[in-house]
Amino acid sequence: MSSQRLPLKHTDEHCFLQETQPAQTTDDHFIQRDGKIFAGYHLLVDLWQAHSLNNLALMRSTLKECVEICNATLLHIHLHHFEPNGGISGVAVLAESHISVHTWPERSFAAFDIFMCGKATPQNAIAILQRTFAPQNVDIRQELRGVIEQSISPLQEHGLSYEHV
Repeated sequence: MSSQRLPLKHTDEHCFLQETQPAQTTDDHFIQRDGKIFAGYHLLVDLWQAHSLNNLALMRSTLKECVEICNATLLHIHLHHFEPNGGISGVAVLAESHISVHTWPERSFAAFDIFMCGKATPQNAIAILQRTFAPQNVDIRQELRGVIEQSISPLQEHGLSYEHV
């Protein structure tokens, strides 16, 4: 299993991940990219010195905005607010997988897991999380889930093949 740190591009006070090219997908929504076949991208996003981490309405609207910007399909959101003035735990269940969140407002910390398959672009959620919660520090790790240990050629990646004559 490989974990990689993603390069961040900085714009004003926000940084975000940028996909360089769209991924190809298979009928089962596995992704074909850079010679690999895999189930999806799993981003682990830690926000430090973040704000508004106990605001349930803001969390719900932020998750909806993340789903939309990632071109994903929302099935259900379930959030639990630990009272009084406590953190939030919850999940946005997607047709493409999920976004989960756990916050510790007393430590100004939030942990988001963003896992998506198919043509969804989970990297797009980063800018929304940064804009909404204004963290001073962000730690992002990306895992490729369900990697099939089989390389494919660049021709196969684009749905092309060749014949030996």
